[in-house]
Amino acid sequence: MDKNTPKRVLFIDRDGTIIKEPPTDYQIDSLEKLDFIPGAITNLNRIAKHLDFELAMVTNQDGLGTSSFPEDTFRPAQNKMLNTLKGEGIEFDNIHIDRSFPEDDAPTRKPRTGLLEDYFSDQYDLAGSFVIGDRITDIELAKNLGCRGILVKSIDDGLPLLKEKNLTDICPLCTEDWEEIAGFLFQQERTATVERNTSETKIKVELKLDGTGACKIDTGLGFFDHMLEQIGRHSGCDLNIKVRGDLQVDEHHTIEDTALALGEAFKKALGDKRGIERYGFSLPMDDCMAHVALDFGGRPWLVWKTKFKREKVGDLPTEMFLHFFKSFSDAAAANLYIKAKGKNEHHKIEGIFKALARSIKAAIRKDYLNDQLPSTKGTL
Repeated sequence: MDKNTPKRVLFIDRDGTIIKEPPTDYQIDSLEKLDFIPGAITNLNRIAKHLDFELAMVTNQDGLGTSSFPEDTFRPAQNKMLNTLKGEGIEFDNIHIDRSFPEDDAPTRKPRTGLLEDYFSDQYDLAGSFVIGDRITDIELAKNLGCRGILVKSIDDGLPLLKEKNLTDICPLCTEDWEEIAGFLFQQERTATVERNTSETKIKVELKLDGTGACKIDTGLGFFDHMLEQIGRHSGCDLNIKVRGDLQVDEHHTIEDTALALGEAFKKALGDKRGIERYGFSLPMDDCMAHVALDFGGRPWLVWKTKFKREKVGDLPTEMFLHFFKSFSDAAAANLYIKAKGKNEHHKIEGIFKALARSIKAAIRKDYLNDQLPSTKGTL
């Protein structure tokens, strides 16, 4: 990460989130009480190893240092926990412990932010950060920090609490499963924004690979918008494209530069490509059959076996579709094999775009437990 880039943080609760909380006195004051939440170590290791979050522990320890919770009963379990995590490659950049009692109403006690004032600076990207904890106060802390939250609770227990406190917008995930937490955080990484500005076009593409197929497309060309929407909708990617091109000249620059920006967005969002399927395949549409074989293998190549009998479909010259897919292939560093047959040119073109989308959907599918590169070369 560039040293000038604001840092994202995972503010992680301790008791009930990383280690189990005793149901009687809620104090982990002996080694016998130290017990890790299943999956916490494995998935924190993956997060620490592969994601660029700072890790900050934020925990309320009622009356720590007083006779009700002596320091010497707290430290052995705390140090054992930290050393165990360190042995698995998990080290916290900062540890914030509030020692007050609930009745003290201290400004440092969660969900208040008194312990965390240093994070309110340009050095930190709080909007891109998360609070992870098992209490509703952890999600309230997320709101107060300007972060999002992950509630470590079953959805049956957690969702009513979130609704009661109007925190559902702050908390996109409620789960007891650390594997699901890690998967969710990894999914947030697979996004890209590409802006391409020339004397001929001004383009912005926003892409989220692990989306719902939500699209907002505006290129100034109706049929082109319709085709690009097929890519988002049928691949499951969220796709926002805004284009202002020199349509008073013709459609060429708008189509070519959009393809280049879209291909670049896919390349950026795929990152190092570890764990992806890499390949994808085809579909029929009414009277036509469209085959699109795709490989996000790092080498651009296009094989185009399609002919059109009409000069235009909608407001697009059919000669520009070859150019679109060639430009996309080059910018995405992807191998494309495209073949389509049929009588209706609209169906043929739409079939190709839908087949591309389904190929993308298959190829970008990622196993978040798999850290292997889908190649014997060692790089893609």
